[in-house]
Amino acid sequence: MSKKVIIGLSGGVDSSVAAYLLKEQGYDVEALFMINWKDSSVTLRGDCSWEEDLIVAKLVAKKLNIPLHVVDSSDDYMDNVADYMFSEYEKGRTPNPDVLCNREIKFDVFIKRVEEIGADYFATGHYCRKGEIKQNGKTIYRLLAGSDPNKDQSYFLCQLSQEQINKALFPIGDIVKPEVRRIAKELDLASADKKDSQGICFVGKVDLPTFLQQKLKAKKGEIIEIPKDAVPNETEMAKGAKDEIEKLKMLCTNRKYRKQDGKVLSTHNGAHFFTIGQRKGLDIGGTAEPLFVIATDIQENVIYVGQGKKHPGLYRPGLFVPKGEIHWIRPDLKLQPGQNDDCLVRIRYRQPLQKATLHRKEEGLYIVFEEPQRGITSGQFAAWYKGDELLGSGVIN
Repeated sequence: MSKKVIIGLSGGVDSSVAAYLLKEQGYDVEALFMINWKDSSVTLRGDCSWEEDLIVAKLVAKKLNIPLHVVDSSDDYMDNVADYMFSEYEKGRTPNPDVLCNREIKFDVFIKRVEEIGADYFATGHYCRKGEIKQNGKTIYRLLAGSDPNKDQSYFLCQLSQEQINKALFPIGDIVKPEVRRIAKELDLASADKKDSQGICFVGKVDLPTFLQQKLKAKKGEIIEIPKDAVPNETEMAKGAKDEIEKLKMLCTNRKYRKQDGKVLSTHNGAHFFTIGQRKGLDIGGTAEPLFVIATDIQENVIYVGQGKKHPGLYRPGLFVPKGEIHWIRPDLKLQPGQNDDCLVRIRYRQPLQKATLHRKEEGLYIVFEEPQRGITSGQFAAWYKGDELLGSGVIN
């Protein structure tokens, strides 16, 4: 008797081809389309709505001759992803809703639906791979980067647990995007020429400031320019640290600027609408180089900016993850307080992996990079790897 698999069918080309490949591998395949955004109070601007995605998903399911279940999980999405996102922005942090969406919706709510239907596995169209090893008679699951280096999506799954990976299948993880497109066109699937989705998971491509302004209040504040020579050099300062903890804190703590460190250039409508590294939306001209946000102060409602993409305020030597925010996909490799390890780390999707050292202390995890990193932002997820295996992640303080 063949194993039953539920594929999360989004209406995109990746999940469509994943569904086809599962059938080819002999699985009993059914599809699941989830409606996760129905908040009419927030206006979206996107290329297509969930209604259009559903039409494509129905056409693909019909073409592949697989049943399609449609489930409304908009309440779950609002409670577990959207509300968290708005709350984080209000605190001046920059969350990654796609990571939360995978942890809380696709690999939680979805898997519960899979169990209700009575399936053995849940599959997605993510470009990543699953492996497993035996250790003391127990199976340990590995989450590996996708074979297509241009499309590896393992970062988006950096908060998954062993239990979630156990139930998961990634049919397109070992093939490249052009091949996925070729298969879809050969099968004449309705999604074959559909553009890759962009923007917020299940919400779509949106103008983020406009989106946030419909939920968060505008509040006028100052934009202050910080000159390059006013930025502290943490690496030099750390050389004089009295012990390791003091050194790590110097390297990994967020910088604090004061109004007197720079000059007022203009005003803004709310520091919580801006994020580190942002260039658009400042609406300030006349500077020798473009302005970038280098820090925000939510309490004082101040945005600090600097000129040029090489401004030292955009770069930091390290970051800190509080102990309550550390997550290990491989609990058997978890660092204990006092232990260090050299890993490869990324702080955003598609960023090349960076060499870094993880220092586990009682209060959390300090990550010090071999080279200073641009745009480290509170609320983002840092994910650490060994080779092509994703070991764990955490929310940056």
